[in-house]
Amino acid sequence: MAFVEFRDVHKKYTMGEVKVSAADGMDFEIEKGELVVIVGPSGSGKTTLLNMLGGMDTCTSGEIVLDGNRIDQYGEKELTYYRRYDIGFVFQFYNLVQNLTALENVELASQICKDPLDAEEVLGQVGLSHRISNFPAQLSGGEQQRVAIARALAKNPKLLLCDEPTGALDYKTGKAILKLLQDTCWNTGRTVIVVTHNSAFTEIANRVIHIKEGKVEAMELNEHPLSAETIEW
Repeated sequence: MAFVEFRDVHKKYTMGEVKVSAADGMDFEIEKGELVVIVGPSGSGKTTLLNMLGGMDTCTSGEIVLDGNRIDQYGEKELTYYRRYDIGFVFQFYNLVQNLTALENVELASQICKDPLDAEEVLGQVGLSHRISNFPAQLSGGEQQRVAIARALAKNPKLLLCDEPTGALDYKTGKAILKLLQDTCWNTGRTVIVVTHNSAFTEIANRVIHIKEGKVEAMELNEHPLSAETIEW
């Protein structure tokens, strides 16, 4: 059994008298320790996919499996524990608490987890040992995103989910964040999923999933991923 599985997953939203299908029979598998890029145009259903996998939304039908557990069968309490213990989230906008320091932002996440990593050590791993006492307003966009990644990693999650993590960053900083996510996957064996509209990111992934109109249009394995430092867009 694969680490992550989507089996004929559907998600329908009702807007007035109109039903919108955001996921229309998605099928794919992801192995543990892979860096996965999910790519598709705006409105293709990739964020819906991420939200369902992260336990922030539920599917209408189908099966969603993480590490042998049927997430689609979880109730609200189980989903809360799932989001708290198993999933690390990184968003386009950093969602840091403005009146807490970098260290305190990371500690905030680690305090709610069963087996957290040391907050100061994780900040060191993302290159911010010298900024632990700074508040978000004193950090650049790239540094704030590094804090957000450290916060997600400090939870020691089974899965790291990143929704357009470079979307609010300039080109050079975006490449540095991609390299950090790639290194996190390759050096720790953690499974990392990056959702993006940027097809250039596919070159750094072990597995690429193409989403279009709520379906998996194609899936491919990359035996020789490039370093994030070398790609251009």
